[in-house]
Amino acid sequence: MVWKCEGREEIESQVDSGHARLHELGYKQELKRDLSVLSNFAFSFSIISVLTGVTTLYNTGLTYGGPVAFIYGWVITAFFTMFVGLSMSEICSSYPTSGGLYYWSARLAGHKWAPFASWMTGWFNIVGQWAITTSVDFSLAQLLQVIILLSSGGNNGGGYKASKYVTIALHGGILLSHAILNSLPISLLSFLGQIAAAWNVLGVFVLMIAIPTVATERASVKFVFTHFNTENDVGIHSKLYIFVLGLLMGQYTLTGYDASANMTEETKNADKNGPRGIISAIGISILVGWAYLLGVTFAVTNIPNLLNPENDAGGYAIAEIFYQSFKSRFGSGIGGIICLGVVAVAVYFCGMSSVTSNSRTAYAFSRDGAMPFSWLWHRVNKQDVPIYAVWLSVSVSFCMALTSLGSLVAFQAMVSIATIGLYIAYALPIFLRVTLARKTFIPGPYNLGRYGVVVGWVAVLWVTTITVLFSLPVAYPITRDTLNYTPVAVGGLLILTVSSWILSGRHWFKGPVTNVQT
Repeated sequence: MVWKCEGREEIESQVDSGHARLHELGYKQELKRDLSVLSNFAFSFSIISVLTGVTTLYNTGLTYGGPVAFIYGWVITAFFTMFVGLSMSEICSSYPTSGGLYYWSARLAGHKWAPFASWMTGWFNIVGQWAITTSVDFSLAQLLQVIILLSSGGNNGGGYKASKYVTIALHGGILLSHAILNSLPISLLSFLGQIAAAWNVLGVFVLMIAIPTVATERASVKFVFTHFNTENDVGIHSKLYIFVLGLLMGQYTLTGYDASANMTEETKNADKNGPRGIISAIGISILVGWAYLLGVTFAVTNIPNLLNPENDAGGYAIAEIFYQSFKSRFGSGIGGIICLGVVAVAVYFCGMSSVTSNSRTAYAFSRDGAMPFSWLWHRVNKQDVPIYAVWLSVSVSFCMALTSLGSLVAFQAMVSIATIGLYIAYALPIFLRVTLARKTFIPGPYNLGRYGVVVGWVAVLWVTTITVLFSLPVAYPITRDTLNYTPVAVGGLLILTVSSWILSGRHWFKGPVTNVQT
């Protein structure tokens, strides 16, 4: 069989199933289809990056419940996240396009609602992805600042503590390097993505063994599995309330696996390998993430000290654990700093892959004319890379991080979109699949059979639940500095998206636009 398509598509003697399905959906092959199932998995796995999520929000876990909250909370969030991933995989198999979520919503909503559904999903998805990149790279800048602090003597030894301007400059430099890497051919990014996946697995394995082994004082098994921390400075003492707030660490970590869907137009046999990438990335992340949590927590003996901003790491809990474990054993914390370097490399790879996913979503969304200056963002260079979408993604992410100069509260409001906003984008097409498209959905090679609707409803209800939970106050009394701005940020995005649709989008946006004759 031979397909002959328009433009720069190659004539293939044996049609790739993802290529053929893309043609059936009405799109020509513009991006280079060069990724294997391993590479597809690697992008999602390196974005989930348990070393990134757990390290970044370990302070949150210790504050809201401690060991019990994040050891068992991880299991709960992992269980329900898998339902979300299974439902997304089923839809991905039927619609393997770079547009991913917003394209799925258009196809599942039916002709009447397709433009509005794809508009809402697309904007929540792309803004959520920009926020993910912002939070990941800013977290890396903060981690580098802590590494510099400890390397120069620590908080109590005259160490250098970077200002907010130095931190934002580090953030900008990291984003710049990610933009340069993402301007290179996808074959190189594929190789780096596989290195990133291996680094995450090996890094977890090394750290979960090294830290509790080196530590001269270790927590007991009883402490790790039964201690519930209610000693905090946030004025919350209800154990149930504390526990649900502690779920944020696990849910924030298990985010970003839509990258496998966003990379489908560059993945071989994407109708099969895209779903495999999603499920395997979630499953392996669940296992290695729990192992990392256990390993680190066995080195926890004094929670108030770890959270104290006057400690050597300036209150950065995992950095203090690593540093003091080696210092107490060998008289020097250099080994702990090296361990932090292992984490920093993982976070760097996470940000790199996040930009890759961002740019593919922007490319697809602009291909259908949904973004200002769409004609520019969906252009590809000689290496079949959406170069302008890459630089757009890093530029927007840098602008988001600038809010940190005003206050970290404003910045946290911005990046809260990363978890809730992105999960809303995940849930919208799933909701449409189990409602409007319940009887019309045509599954692809990967499907859940008769369980598809049940799994989908569980996924939708879970996203609804976490949206409510993560919008609750996180400290009492509620003041300007302690207010949880998550509902403000997500609500603001909702208002802007709906308003732009009513005032402008509904007059010209018709949903996904095909560019070949099917």
